[in-house]
Amino acid sequence: MLDLKNVGKTFNPGTVNEKKALTGVNLHLEPGDFATIVGSNGAGKSTLFNAIAGSFVPDTGSIVLDGQDITFLPDYRRSKTIGRMFQDPLRGTAPNMTIEENLALAYLRASGQTSPFSRITRADRELFASRLAQLGLGLENRMKQPVGLLSGGQRQALTLLMATLVTPKLLLLDEHTAALDPATADKVLELTKSIVAEHHITCLMITHNMHDALTLGNRTLMMDSGRIVLDITGPEREGLTVDDLLQRFAKNAGHALSDDRVLLSQAEE
Repeated sequence: MLDLKNVGKTFNPGTVNEKKALTGVNLHLEPGDFATIVGSNGAGKSTLFNAIAGSFVPDTGSIVLDGQDITFLPDYRRSKTIGRMFQDPLRGTAPNMTIEENLALAYLRASGQTSPFSRITRADRELFASRLAQLGLGLENRMKQPVGLLSGGQRQALTLLMATLVTPKLLLLDEHTAALDPATADKVLELTKSIVAEHHITCLMITHNMHDALTLGNRTLMMDSGRIVLDITGPEREGLTVDDLLQRFAKNAGHALSDDRVLLSQAEE
């Protein structure tokens, strides 16, 4: 489903602020893969997502999605087949528009209806209501209310629905529960697992939680200094503990993981 070959990106090359954000990244995802990504701050996780989503053109390498080379495809065209969620609940929705209007925008864009005369039908509204009902938050009864009135958790749940309303070829989750309180984060994470499984969505999820990195999905990736230094799946991943993962990271990266936020998540488990 997704192939990255020798993807590299350097910001501010030739200056004192030069930063090699990605270095020779190679990654292959099969259809239906759900891979978690963990690493220290600055390891290149979000930059990798930006490369896949089309926020910039990589300096080297190629990106192929479902057989199509999208390396130079603009981000607005990729958004029809790539869903993305951010850590900040405010980034995924338009607060002054209603829940129905937000869903309509997402639906029309992802379904390829780009004409300014495109309209939402009664059947579309019924679809929105039924999908909202599956969230279990009562939002199907508030479709005419502005999204700005929702809580952070409700907005993230709505953003998740918007990103998957038309099943994307790839779903990118950039620490989408990190800004939520623990109870709400658990709720959104359960919704994520349910929706991804129901629609067999190929998914990449960045997390700082080491336990989640090992228990969610079918594959665990670890990044360091713009490289993927660990890629574990199948029987090799089963039974692996957080300590095992940290030891494997240290061996492959040449140093121990030093991100306090990630290590704190280990202590909390």
